[in-house]
Formats: sequence, C-alpha cells, structure tokens
Amino acid sequence: MTDTRRPFWVDALILTLAGVLFVTMIGLGNWQMRRLAWKLDLIEQVQTRAFGDPVSAPLAPDTPEYLRVRASGTYDHAATLRIKAVTEVGAGFWIMTPLQTADQTLWINRGFVPTGLDANDWTQPAGQVQITGLVRADQPGGTLLESNAPGDQRWVSADLALMSSAAGISDAQTGYFIDDAANGGPDVWPRGGLTRLEFRNTHMVYAITWYAMAIMFLAAIVGVVWLRIKGQGPKT
Repeated sequence: MTDTRRPFWVDALILTLAGVLFVTMIGLGNWQMRRLAWKLDLIEQVQTRAFGDPVSAPLAPDTPEYLRVRASGTYDHAATLRIKAVTEVGAGFWIMTPLQTADQTLWINRGFVPTGLDANDWTQPAGQVQITGLVRADQPGGTLLESNAPGDQRWVSADLALMSSAAGISDAQTGYFIDDAANGGPDVWPRGGLTRLEFRNTHMVYAITWYAMAIMFLAAIVGVVWLRIKGQGPKT
C-alpha cells in the first residue's frame, strides 16, 4: 500500500510554529507579571506620597510623581492654557495657569471646567495665593490620537516645555506640574481635587489566563505528537 504519512519537514514546521506560539503565550504572561509589579509599585507610591504632609515644591525637575507639595505665589491668569480632558464630571478642559513663586514658575492644574463655560465664570484669585496639590509628570508629545498645536491653541497634554515656550516663560519648571487639591464645591470652577488616585489592576488575571492557555496548548501538542508517534508503524 502507498505510504500516506506526512513528510517529516511538515511535522517539523508544525512543531516549530507551535513552539513559537507557546513561547509567545509565556512571554505575554511574563509581561503581565512585570506590569503587575509596576502597578503595585505605583499604588504604593500613591499611598505613601499623596496622603503625607505637604513639602515645599522642589526645584529639582525629577521630583517623584504624586508627592504632596505646597507652593505660594501669584497667578499669571493671562498665560492660562486649556488642556482637553474627559473626567468623572464630563468633557471639558484642565485649566493650566503659571504660578510665579520666589524661586521658579510652576504650572498649576487649577482643575476642571466643562465645555462651554466662559472664562469670566472661573475663579481667578488675585495677589498672593498658597496652593497644596500633587506633583504630576511632564506629558510631552500629545496623545496617541492627537498632538498639541500651540499655534491653534489646541492642547491635549501637559507638554510643559512647549507650554512654557508658547506662554513666553523662561524660568518655568518643566519637569513637573502640580494638580491643585482645592475643591470649592460643585458650583466653583475650576474644580480641583480630581487627580486619579485609584488604578484598575487586572494584570494578575491576564497573566493567569495566558499561562493557562499556554499549558492547555502544550498539553494538546503533546497529545497530538504522542498520537502521531503511535501511528507511525510499518505500512503494508
């Protein structure tokens, strides 16, 4: 009878592709575990820094994110910029205003205003003010879908160097800005205190899923190979 068994190179190719797929699943599981470690570290940082006693806003640009700080100075409301935002309150803008302190100019995220709200309806404190808030990292490059367009006054991220250049500020802190924690109530704009301090953490679930899929896939491959070996007897 004619030997109908597949050529060896076909089996080798199938096993190679199966091995690549298995390694990929394991790699994705490992990546999720690394993301889990990063997320747990982030949560610990937030818990440690965000709820401690405030310290004076540092001059160092590499100040840890979510550190609770205080600063005093005067707002330059004429240099205010709006950054597009979607929050629990709705769609609108973050109001970014430079605060001129004795040592540096800090960009302050004063809070959120809804779309359509006129600037005359915002609070615009005059004279010396003191703010307490959380350090947030510079956000250069816009977002995945949009880029900042200073010429059109369209901002989608807090690109501090670009914002400072557009506002003509030479001594601005470009390593971080501060999210103002002040929240004067539902009818006061801008509304501060909206910094996100809770983070969704599903990395362990995804890691277990990838590892389980890899194990089941490996078991299936072993079963197929075993059946293939058992079926390779002499042909008559």
